Amino acid sequence: MSTETTVIPEAPKANYGADSIQVLEGLEAVRKRPAMYIGDIGIKGLHHLVYEVVDNSIDEALAGHCKNINVTINEDNSITVEDDGRGIPTGMHSKENRSALEVVMTVLHAGGKFDKDSYKVSGGLHGVGVSCVNALSTKLHVTVKRDGKIFEQEYATGAPLYPVREIGTSADHGTTIQFWPDTSIFITGIYNKEILESRLRELAYLNRRITISITDLREKDENGNPYSKTYYSEGGIVEFVEMVDKNANRLPLIPRVIYCEGLDTGSNVNVEVAMVYNAGYQENIFSYVNNINTIEGGTHVAGFRRSITRVFKSYGEKEGLFEKAKVAIEGDDFREGLSAIISVKVPEPQFEGQTKTKLGNNEVMGVVDATLSRVLEAYLEENPKEAKTIIQKVILAAQARAAARKAREMVQRKSVLTGGGLPGKLADCSDKDPGKCELFLVEGDSAGGTAKQGRDRSFQAILPLRGKILNVEKAMEHKIYDNEEIRNMFTALGVKIGTPEDPKALDISKLRYHKLIIMTDADVDGSHIATLILTFIFRYMKELVEQGNVYIAQPPLYLVKKGKEQEYAWNDEERKGLVQQIGQGKDDSVTIQRYKGLGEMNAEQLWETTMNPLTRTLKQVTIESAAEADRVFSMLMGDEVPPRREFIETHAKYAKIDA
Repeated sequence: MSTETTVIPEAPKANYGADSIQVLEGLEAVRKRPAMYIGDIGIKGLHHLVYEVVDNSIDEALAGHCKNINVTINEDNSITVEDDGRGIPTGMHSKENRSALEVVMTVLHAGGKFDKDSYKVSGGLHGVGVSCVNALSTKLHVTVKRDGKIFEQEYATGAPLYPVREIGTSADHGTTIQFWPDTSIFITGIYNKEILESRLRELAYLNRRITISITDLREKDENGNPYSKTYYSEGGIVEFVEMVDKNANRLPLIPRVIYCEGLDTGSNVNVEVAMVYNAGYQENIFSYVNNINTIEGGTHVAGFRRSITRVFKSYGEKEGLFEKAKVAIEGDDFREGLSAIISVKVPEPQFEGQTKTKLGNNEVMGVVDATLSRVLEAYLEENPKEAKTIIQKVILAAQARAAARKAREMVQRKSVLTGGGLPGKLADCSDKDPGKCELFLVEGDSAGGTAKQGRDRSFQAILPLRGKILNVEKAMEHKIYDNEEIRNMFTALGVKIGTPEDPKALDISKLRYHKLIIMTDADVDGSHIATLILTFIFRYMKELVEQGNVYIAQPPLYLVKKGKEQEYAWNDEERKGLVQQIGQGKDDSVTIQRYKGLGEMNAEQLWETTMNPLTRTLKQVTIESAAEADRVFSMLMGDEVPPRREFIETHAKYAKIDA
């Protein structure tokens, strides 16, 4: 493991006071159109509120003033975030004629992060500010310890209940914010600690030597102690990339992580890169700008890729290692089996792209390229054995790519886009508007037949899949495109592999259905098949998940009947409730049918419970953390058995098995 230290920008010397707070715009539309500000009003938006508050604490850490951040999920599902930073300024703001604390909490995009003298870099710049959290909370209470005093203010739906007031003295410093999300706005008000843990763990790796903890007061052990976890990383992104590969059970190709860091004094851009090669076939690159996960990449990723290609290609040619390859070496070949974390700190980031998570600053490309190239050139010269191992991996990747290209071309020749027919087993819908159409991927011909009979033929298409599809986590790329079931999915969806910019990218411009619904049996085999399909989609059609096109159908588990009265239950709690309601609490007053397969329902029942948009329940598939999703898929679907067994044993307590 590398022992180099990160260059942290020098803490600003200017005073951080009330007039450092600059007002950019008001808060009028947040409650009317919350999705415009936090993405959505579901689980993702609910958790985004926490990230906005934590971002302020992280900004204090980046400026060198905060070492500890504590997040607490309270018993009533309110959230408390506490840090030991400088504390939000509480003095009077000269332009606003009110406390700077009130300005920060009630005006959208108001804060010290817009003042270069207060923060050189800021992750919160990408967000909408703590004032948005305030607007979307029924209640918010903020406490500030600063200048030897303690101040507080409370708000209701963003409006202050009283002016900022002094309530005591303290030698400590920092900010504590507790908020109660408005459940009249959000679909759910229940926080998921695993989602928060994933982000907080990520932040600890990206900002080493900062202690971040999470406590869940809703969950206590047998001694009454609440659930608690603490994250601290001494090695930063070196430990991050090691964790990514270790947890995914990837066999390392080289003995240690290649690490580089540097600060470009001209642009004040700070670069950190940690990378390591493994024996796998996937490219696993996770990029961040000011702690923001840039899932669409950007100029920092472009600079990283340019450096990798140029340096390794130059070394291989100089050493004559490519002479026996018999295939042309391309940029993608240098990144197969590569896991990397790219983290840059940019004073004024410019974001673009569909989800505003793509870095657009052109100067960053050159800084990353130059910083990484210096380290890679030295590494290859000083480690000839490892260099040769990497180049051999590159050559194998090039040969496999050539085979995969032929397989992809075969898929394209058979696709609807190039004149071929649709898969024979596909029962298509009559409507040709993709926005109205949905495709069900159904396990087996039997269930597929029932689904075809029960569907609405105008907008619902059915594609039966034969048995378990190929596990793409264990297969080389050309084998994947040779698989009939996978070819059928490509063809039915109307997507194309390869764009002018990237031969492996997915072209979804001709997507034939905007809802792709996985519908499998509610048993172990059905769950396995659904996981295989999701693994394939995550690795080769991730764009569909990112666009919100992928769903999982939720067939009922039980039919509870008494005489002519019958109701469906989707879980054990509902079943017990129906027994109480229909059978007056007695199991032998009622008949309970357990559905283990879709084929056990007739067409009318399948339509009524699982396919009718008016009565069905669909779970939308989303990606909260690409790194965590990559880890889970690799662990569940990879070659190593022990980690998978450990995962199953750990989570077995959440499973319920009925006789």
